[in-house]
Amino acid sequence: MADADAPPPDAAVIAFDDTEHLPTVRTFVRAQASALLLAPERVELLTLAVNELVTNTLQHTTGGGTVRIWADDGELFCDVADSGPLPTFGRAMPAPEAQRGRGLPIVERLCDGVTGIAGPGSATVRLRFTIRPGNR
Repeated sequence: MADADAPPPDAAVIAFDDTEHLPTVRTFVRAQASALLLAPERVELLTLAVNELVTNTLQHTTGGGTVRIWADDGELFCDVADSGPLPTFGRAMPAPEAQRGRGLPIVERLCDGVTGIAGPGSATVRLRFTIRPGNR
């Protein structure tokens, strides 16, 4: 990840490497987003998006990953990083009978912005939410 893309050193961070960590990650996301003044209904959208990304990490990579949250200039950012390849964004929702493939399209629809950042041996998905009340 390039330095310009790096989260600030004081960003809140939690590591995960097992599905047993999902409740703890969700609690962390809710607490941090609330402390950064994200509207309560948007806190739940962020929590759902992070849960989808963490679940993808645990299903498709080894070694787990990290979640980092911070705010800058009226925006909340959340990075979910792991050792896997960068996912492809801009996917259509799969057919109703499909058993898989909804996670990333759901994430893209929940957030104000989703960006992928590839690094050497790592992939980071950055979620963005505008903190301003009344947005969306």
